[in-house]
Amino acid sequence: MEGATRVFAGDFSGATLTVPADDPGSPGWIVTPGGAWCRLLYLCGALTEVTEIADVLHCRLADPTGAFDIVAGGRMGAVAEQIRAIPVPSFIAVTGTAQLYTKNGSRAVSVRPEYIHVIDRAVRDRWIALTADMTLARLELLLASLEECTGDARADRTIRHYGLTRERLREMVSMVGGALDSARTAPAAPPVAEEDISAIVMEIIRAKSGPRGVAVQDVIDAGEAGGFTKDAVLAAIGTLVTNDDCYQPQKGYVKPL
Repeated sequence: MEGATRVFAGDFSGATLTVPADDPGSPGWIVTPGGAWCRLLYLCGALTEVTEIADVLHCRLADPTGAFDIVAGGRMGAVAEQIRAIPVPSFIAVTGTAQLYTKNGSRAVSVRPEYIHVIDRAVRDRWIALTADMTLARLELLLASLEECTGDARADRTIRHYGLTRERLREMVSMVGGALDSARTAPAAPPVAEEDISAIVMEIIRAKSGPRGVAVQDVIDAGEAGGFTKDAVLAAIGTLVTNDDCYQPQKGYVKPL
């Protein structure tokens, strides 16, 4: 299963490069100036605005570097209903697909959400810290390719397309530093209560369940993407089974009752 990319809004919003996938049946990549190759994204931030136009929801998800455009509607009706129920503002986590389109003669990016849940500030801050680490690693790779001609094809393609310079890379490093500073200065948040974790895990099970239910590993992966440990997710599943909220139709699977 493909892992979700973590990227800051300040980087993603500048993306204008698309690269087709090797497999003709798979979606292509959206490449950011900071070297993130995006298809499936995992994002955390503040839901600050929700606007509905012709049954399509346009949402603003803000992180310390800017904002993502989250668009849900049409066949994403269940996700749209979930968004309508979330108070604004709220901290949320979004797993979704990166999209790039042409608007008024220029390119713009958005995210089509596949899964959304409400989180607290502590989860958001952990996302900032890990996204900062990943972004800095990508920037280091770009700098090495720029200075030493490492032969990294992806890095070279990114550098050529965006005309990257050392100064531009330093600006992106400063952006990351500002995001980290905002998380460090934010007031501490209490840990998520056990019953809240169980509720979120139950949402994951309902959202992902098919005729056979959903694989426990898929629930763990979604929970870890939301900032929870494997042990916490497994404990929540155990609680849900004990309380008859879900059951195990076969080994390794759970299904809502």
